[in-house]
Amino acid sequence: MSSPCRKAKLYKREKLCSKQAIDSIFARDADVTGLRSLLAFPLRTLWREVPLGQAAAPVPQFLISVPKKRLRHAVDRVRIRRLVREAWRLNRARLPAQGRIQIVMIYVAPGLLPYRKVERAVVKIMDTITSALAAGGGEGVSKGGEAGE
Repeated sequence: MSSPCRKAKLYKREKLCSKQAIDSIFARDADVTGLRSLLAFPLRTLWREVPLGQAAAPVPQFLISVPKKRLRHAVDRVRIRRLVREAWRLNRARLPAQGRIQIVMIYVAPGLLPYRKVERAVVKIMDTITSALAAGGGEGVSKGGEAGE
């Protein structure tokens, strides 16, 4: 018997946890090709398509970073990570299922924001990435505006 809740689970293969992949995204070298950036307040996003041989999983992978500089208390940082993970889990169908994409979301707001604003930002990020992939990649760096209220 198959449960509909089973598909709503957040799987380990969706999390970007390879140290080598993370280091290559944050490298300051000019040879990092295909890295794109966008801002959907309160999240700044770095993302790239990964060639077929380099992808660890054939699904979009993501990483969430909440700097201590923005939110001093650990409970606040954990709360934001939970909100972003939940928004990702509920809206991941907006991304291509077989896309080999690595996404890093960095929280840039100075304080806590409600789930509604975080979810809007995640949806905007996913829609922008999907449209860029459909358009054949677009330019090297693309920037989005702030998400409305």
